[in-house]
Amino acid sequence: MASLKELKGRIASVKSTQKITKAKQMVAAAKLRKAQAAAEAARPYAERLEGVMASLASKVTISESSPKLLAGTGTDETHLLIVCNSDRGLAGAFNANIVKAARAKAVELEAQGKKVLFYLVGRKGRPVIKRAYPNQIVKHFDTSGPGSPGFEEAQAISKEVRTMFEDGQFDVAHLFYSEFKSALVQDPVGRQIIPVALETSNAEDSGAAVEYEPDEEEILAELLPRNVTTQVFGALLENNASEQGASMTAMDNATRNAGDLIDGLTIEYNRSRQAAITTELVEIISGAEAL
Repeated sequence: MASLKELKGRIASVKSTQKITKAKQMVAAAKLRKAQAAAEAARPYAERLEGVMASLASKVTISESSPKLLAGTGTDETHLLIVCNSDRGLAGAFNANIVKAARAKAVELEAQGKKVLFYLVGRKGRPVIKRAYPNQIVKHFDTSGPGSPGFEEAQAISKEVRTMFEDGQFDVAHLFYSEFKSALVQDPVGRQIIPVALETSNAEDSGAAVEYEPDEEEILAELLPRNVTTQVFGALLENNASEQGASMTAMDNATRNAGDLIDGLTIEYNRSRQAAITTELVEIISGAEAL
């Protein structure tokens, strides 16, 4: 049984930890509103851009002269998985869920005989993937700078990935991140971004005859790289909001658990203290009777 001094020290230690988790919860709650607004503001632009490209792509016959980001390389043997994680922990299963989705996709692709490569954004997902795929990581992109990740980081990631694609290092790229739903719900998402997978349901069709100047392929050649950057930027914003939501929830649970632990330790401390007092009284009374 722990001594009174040990119990008192444990209670003080848990109270100190509870202060930290409470402060972290409040910081995450303050950051969440701004991060959520940024993520939600970026969604309409990305959806509209995808709709415009789907409309243009539906009018283009894919050939050798078509933009490579639309037509692809003609094969799908090598897949690049872009895994976006955070640089900080204390966010529950936020990072683990993204890595889990990416690894599931990697297992699926390798079962089909495909080659899998990884492009890792953020630090938290690196150890797990590095242990499982030590020789298949082509890049670690650092997002730990002040004010990041932001649009500049999205541009840098997009440019590097597109250069790798043009150099023939991979055939298909998939982007993994966590889509923000609410402070309690963040869904890991994986989507193909190269070559651009356009759904016909997203195509904008006003029913009017439209003439493009320059032609559709030239417009697509300009919009497709921008779309990749937009998708990466949206993923970083969604991740930031999801991270703050997951952190707030995790720290709230930790604070409550710390409170429960403090209550239990306090009860144990009071019982031990009462037992010690009772023992001392018995010893005093016994000594008095002996006289």
